[in-house]
Order: sequence, then C-alpha cells, then structure tokens
Amino acid sequence: MAIARLTDLTYWYPNGQKPALDHIDLSLGDGLTVVTGPSGGGKSTLLRVLNGLVPHFYGGRISGKAEVANLNTIETPTRHLARTVGFVFQDPELQAVYDAVDHEVAFGLENIGVQPKEMPERIEEALHDAGAEHLKGRRIPQLSGGERQRVALASALAMRPRVVVLDEPTSQLDPEGAALVLAAAMRLKQQGLSVIISEHRLDRLAPAADVLIVVEQGKATDVEPDTWRAADYVAAPPRLGSPGQQAWSLTKVTAGFGTSIVLDGVDLAGRHGEVVALSGPNGSGKTTLLRIIAGTLAPLAGRVERRPGRIAYLPQNPTALLHRPTVRSEVELTLNRAGESEKPEAILGALGLINVAERYPRDLSCGERQRAALAAVLAGRPDIVLLDEPTRGMDASARKSLVQLIATLRDKGSAIVLATHDAALRDALADRVIHLAAGKATPQAQRAATA
Repeated sequence: MAIARLTDLTYWYPNGQKPALDHIDLSLGDGLTVVTGPSGGGKSTLLRVLNGLVPHFYGGRISGKAEVANLNTIETPTRHLARTVGFVFQDPELQAVYDAVDHEVAFGLENIGVQPKEMPERIEEALHDAGAEHLKGRRIPQLSGGERQRVALASALAMRPRVVVLDEPTSQLDPEGAALVLAAAMRLKQQGLSVIISEHRLDRLAPAADVLIVVEQGKATDVEPDTWRAADYVAAPPRLGSPGQQAWSLTKVTAGFGTSIVLDGVDLAGRHGEVVALSGPNGSGKTTLLRIIAGTLAPLAGRVERRPGRIAYLPQNPTALLHRPTVRSEVELTLNRAGESEKPEAILGALGLINVAERYPRDLSCGERQRAALAAVLAGRPDIVLLDEPTRGMDASARKSLVQLIATLRDKGSAIVLATHDAALRDALADRVIHLAAGKATPQAQRAATA
C-alpha cells in the first residue's frame, strides 16, 4: 500500500526559469526508499514536497497532486504534517533551535503537546536510535557537524512519525555514525514505517533499499537497486614537483571548550605543495585543528606558526560564507581582495558552476552551494588551504572535479589540509593521513610525495 503518492506533480521555485520538478508520478510504499541523482537535479525539492515545505514555505507555482498518509501536502499546513512526516535537513547547523541537546530533541514534542512526564523516555529512545546517547547534556554549538546531524535525526525520531525523510543524513558522519543511521533506518523499516533517504553515496544504502529513485533535471525514474554501481574517483594527476618548505606548524598545542579538552599536546606541521588529510570519528577534533591552523580559534596552550600568505578556509557550513547576490560576485570578491588577476571563469569552470554563475548562492542545492563556497575561497592562489568535509553534498562528477582542482593547487604550492570522512578522497589525494582520537594526532599512512 502506498504511503505517499505524487501524481503529475510539477513545481517551479519563485522566478524559476524551468520547473524544479517536471510531471512527477511516483508511488512510495513502506520500507526503505533511496533517492539519488546529480546535485541540482531536484532531489531535495522532491523530499520537501513530502513535508509540505514545497510549496508552503518556498512559494512558487505547483500543479498536480501530492499525498502522504492520506494527507494532501499542498493543502495541509506544515504544522499538521510534522506529526506524520519527520524530516532531517541537509544542513543540521541551520536546523537547531536550542543550545542544549536535550532541549533540542524535546522541541518538536513540546510543539505537538506531548505531556512533560512522557518526554524523558522519548528523548532517551530517540537519542539511542540516532546513536547520540553520549551527546546528552552537551551544548550544540560545541558539537561537530556530524554530531549535530545525529541530534537532528534524534529530534525527528522523537516525534514517532509515520514517515521519516532524511536528506543526505550521512554526509558528515564517520563510518560508525553512518552505520548507526542505516541501522536506525532499518529498525524503522522493521517497525512498519516508511523511510525515505536522499544520498549520493549508496555503498551501504543501495543493498538495503526496497526502491531506488533517480532524480535528474526534474524527472524521477524508478530503477532496480541492484543495478546501482559506485562511481570511481579519478586519481589525482602526477605531481609537477616535490613539496617545499614548511607552511604551518603546531607545537604542543592543546585546545578545547571550557573544561573539555579536544586536542592534547599536538605536534604537527605541513609543507607547501603537500596534502595532509585528517581522519577520525565525529567530535575527535578535526574541525578544531583546522580552526587553530586558520587562526580563528586560539589554543589553550602551545605554539602555532604560519608563514605569511593568504589562508583559504572552508567551514562545515558553507552557507555562512555566501552573502553576495551571485556566485560570480562571490568569486570576484575573493580575487579582488587578494589582488589576483585570474578570471572568475577559471574556477567556475573547474567546479562546473558556469551555468549557475548568475544565481543567488543561497538558492542553490546543497551540493551546488558547496561548490560555490569552494569557488569563493579557492579562487586564485591561496598559500594555505583548509577544507572541512569538502565533498559534502557532492555528486560523483563534482567530487572528481574537486580532486583535479586540489591537485592543481598542490602543484602551485598550496599547503592543503583536508578534514574528511570520505576515504576515497583521502586515497586520491593525501600524502599523509593523520588520525585524531582521544585528543591525540597519530600518523596513519604516508606515500612518497615526490615528482
């Protein structure tokens, strides 16, 4: 029996030149439905129809019919749909309302009138199912992006919805966290719920999917899950030269928040023309280490040294960087400030952004915004490049383009540090891999960084 049905559904965003969804006909049943497809193809828009954000929040024009659990999502207010459809967004940084984890998970329960005496049990249950029990009592601003994603998932599960919709829930999670999300999805499926997940990386999801839907250019196609094959990374091109002199160093660096120590006596350094990758579980200090190198966070102890030059830093939330009216103007701002003669088209073309160069960055899909933020920080020739989960929200084509771009920056002499759970990205680019855990930084692998 169908839990959700879309019939001849077409939707235009306000001022859209073409429909984001184009005559969609879908019937979704219980079990696990996986939605995939290229960035900007319409995946997130399709999911937003299911909880009524399209069209109630985003506006625009819509035709056809959309029903979830016998509710017409085009006519039913989103506050009513929230009882039926639990939703986890691509950007957990923008989803939180409260500073405290417990209060955040309770927020939805308060809004639907759950009795206070019932809340503790439901909060505990939701945190357990999301693999976030250890985060109870923590402050959300101090959590990593992956930890925030688990809290957002717990907030949705606490509502005990009939349908759970997850928009790229594992994009910032370590392998253990991603496995927990999949396990939670399978438990919900066994309980008779409908689980709909949008993802680019389907290694774990495709074998478990009951239905696989590919969304591209506003069209949706139902395909057999067992026909899916992972896309391979393009190996980074051979080096044009050997790494140069030291660009940055940390000596006996300790960092943390309040009484919580995240990095403890870390000694680490990087050279121009070298790619260093940081691995480790969510909350292990990867983002903290990048911020210390960037100079946006002062260590509690130890010494940080950097050679003079421009630092390009991509945080986990790329939207925080994007404030100009167009993607092109974001790149132009960076080039002008840096005194670079490079044309914006160079990096826009390298990252496949020419077709959206005149668009407002915050109106783009998550993957397109990620590329726009990368273009804004990497334009020209930065001396130190710090990228926090740079492939978040990216499809296979965009990830290949990023590998090529990082290799080019490496060969021009940039000292590059990647914090990532993307093992394929590390394998393609890293000269050294540093594993962070329990406050320590431990070398894990090294390959010859020579021409």
